[in-house]
Amino acid sequence: MKLNYKLSECASTSPWLILIHGLFGNADNLAGIKRHFESNYNVISIDLPDHGESPWTSSFSVDDAANGVFEIMQSLNIRESAVLGHSLGGKVAMRLALNHGDVVSHLIVADIAPVSYDHSHQTVFDGLKAVPLDAIQSRKDAEKEMAKHVKEPGVRQFLLKSLYQDENGDWKWRFNVNGLIASYSHIIDWEQTNQTFDGVTLFIKGSESDYITPAYRDEITRYFPMAKAHVIEGTGHWLHAEKPAVFNAVVERTLNKSS
Repeated sequence: MKLNYKLSECASTSPWLILIHGLFGNADNLAGIKRHFESNYNVISIDLPDHGESPWTSSFSVDDAANGVFEIMQSLNIRESAVLGHSLGGKVAMRLALNHGDVVSHLIVADIAPVSYDHSHQTVFDGLKAVPLDAIQSRKDAEKEMAKHVKEPGVRQFLLKSLYQDENGDWKWRFNVNGLIASYSHIIDWEQTNQTFDGVTLFIKGSESDYITPAYRDEITRYFPMAKAHVIEGTGHWLHAEKPAVFNAVVERTLNKSS
């Protein structure tokens, strides 16, 4: 699977940083991180399968997504890169580090753990399905329908960033709504493995988010024995957007550490 990506090159001798967005996102979601680091790093922003301009699939797979990122690295002759993933992107980043640890210099995981999660996106699915793409005239029309299910304005605005009109003027989602719904049980799952990653690893948690809890500590250290943790106070699951300066500073300190 050839994933779509955006490349911001600094210099041939600069280190590499790969950014992987979360569920319903695209390569632009982590643009604030890209802008912070692109003067010192060659930055690759990935579109996950079924998102952005990457191919749609019949079944989303974290392993397939990780392999797609690895194939990008191979195509660009990247021997080693730091990898940062948020939420679902964090799962893909973790799997990449476990499957291909020799090409990952630093692993940074934003607000997700290597565990299986409970279903928590039903209202989002309901909101997306409620939007009559063949009848709306604007994003405002779409938001009105979505608001009947998705109560948080910030979540609606995030989703609406992926609503666009094609060359014929038809409204479409940039992510594969039906495919992601069908694959959701795999998306929230975590396939256990005996693999480990011993490189520099940081898990960043939003203090008001429950995606990483103390109960997950053993699972994290099982796969990532060198893992450190950092909690950003006053943030939820979208910690990189809520306190970007703090988030980027934490990432920068980690990237400056050697294996």
